[in-house]
Amino acid sequence: MALRRLIDSERESEGASLVNRTVNSVAPKTKRKASAYSRKYKAAFKKTAPRYKLKSGKWKKGGFKAAVKAAHKAVKK
Repeated sequence: MALRRLIDSERESEGASLVNRTVNSVAPKTKRKASAYSRKYKAAFKKTAPRYKLKSGKWKKGGFKAAVKAAHKAVKK
């Protein structure tokens, strides 16, 4: 183990690992556009979420699940 670490550190000091990183680099993925439904759902969830939270801002018991269900129902209308 220690010998392997020593060999790896020697390679890094020689710049070998930098060469490998540039060769194997991949272009960053392009982000997908949000669907119309997901945008409507987001707005509905933000509108309904406060009803299912406590004064402190924490979720009530089962509140998150109920808020999700209510938001889906609101978008469906």
